[in-house]
Amino acid sequence: MKRRLQKRYLVLIVGYSVVLLFIPYMLDYSSKTRQLKSALHRQRCPDLVGSFGLWNMLEGKGVNESEFPESSSNRSSSSGKTHIYLHATWRTGSSFLGELFNQHPDVFYLYEPMWHMWQALYPGDAESLQGALRDMMSSLFRCDFSVLRLYSSNKNLTASGLFGWKNNKVICSEPLCSAYQRDTIGLIDGTLCERCKGTELQRLEQECKKYPVVVIKDVRVLDLGVLAPLMRDPELNLQVIQIFRDPRAVHNSRLKSKQALVRESIQVLRSRKRADKRLLVPSRSQRAESYVSSAMEVICDSWLGDILLVRSAPDWVRKNYLSLRYEDMVLHPVRELHRLYHFSGLRNVPAMEDFVLNMTRGVGYSSEKPFMISSRDAREAIYAWRERLSTEQVSQVEAYCHEVMRLLAYQQMNGDKT
Repeated sequence: MKRRLQKRYLVLIVGYSVVLLFIPYMLDYSSKTRQLKSALHRQRCPDLVGSFGLWNMLEGKGVNESEFPESSSNRSSSSGKTHIYLHATWRTGSSFLGELFNQHPDVFYLYEPMWHMWQALYPGDAESLQGALRDMMSSLFRCDFSVLRLYSSNKNLTASGLFGWKNNKVICSEPLCSAYQRDTIGLIDGTLCERCKGTELQRLEQECKKYPVVVIKDVRVLDLGVLAPLMRDPELNLQVIQIFRDPRAVHNSRLKSKQALVRESIQVLRSRKRADKRLLVPSRSQRAESYVSSAMEVICDSWLGDILLVRSAPDWVRKNYLSLRYEDMVLHPVRELHRLYHFSGLRNVPAMEDFVLNMTRGVGYSSEKPFMISSRDAREAIYAWRERLSTEQVSQVEAYCHEVMRLLAYQQMNGDKT
């Protein structure tokens, strides 16, 4: 009996010793596995993996190539109108891009109308608002502006309550306002436009319906896949123009305007970085810079998702999609202007060539009002980040944006110029 007990105790002791020796190995293996899974998670872009199935789903609903003609002049919707969304993020030069459409006499242009929703629903996270943004866009493209009242505290909302109204060529021109003629090319003086306060939304809707091309520019759609239902809707047949910019230049510009971008950076981070609590609790003294810097990583993730999504898309999507780089737009403005108008089915306006050249051949880059459109030195605007970002800041952006930079042909610091 004693021998049996001794043997049992011996087996238990040996087994216990083996377990003790095995635990560190398991912990180390588990840690490495988590790291590997995390790396794969970042590389595979799970949101994108889900989006890849989007095209197959839409194809299964009867979308076919014949519904989307190749000719740019025949790409309009079943209503006979052309609808274009300028897909961008903050500080990429999207306001300048939008101005090229705002100035065109055949375009009804809306500047960041989704701003109203983000302000009204703050601090809601950006991802949860994507469906509502799409629904709002669908209404606006159909010249139904009543949706804006849902996000305004003013029950008697007028055109002068719209974001960016003082620089809107339609709102500030005849017949809605006597300050300007619609076919006159040039930046709007907001002080002159103020004399036309109070234009009713119903009048703006009526004016919208007269224009053959409706363009919306915004920065709050995080995923191109959100727009897919609008791109397949025959009433809209939405076309998308996406602008990219060197991530280092974007980061530099965002830091310069960091106080103005804090709220929206928080909304982006809440939806895409829930797992990383460190991004949401910076020290008070560095809070603005931390939020804005952290959101830059999310922006590059979104860009990567969009680029790969388009590469996997069927022809009917690619025919309705155009991408361009800010650097190309300001260094070769006339060429890119023609490219934009050709894609959009818009006629070339000779005065616009002079306008775009003047806007990119200004003096200096700095502006006391960074969100205002003004004439600037294009080359200084492109390379200002080289002088203003520290080596550490540049390395950080290049580290988490390296794949996007490679796909968009932006060289890292140890390479050639962009």
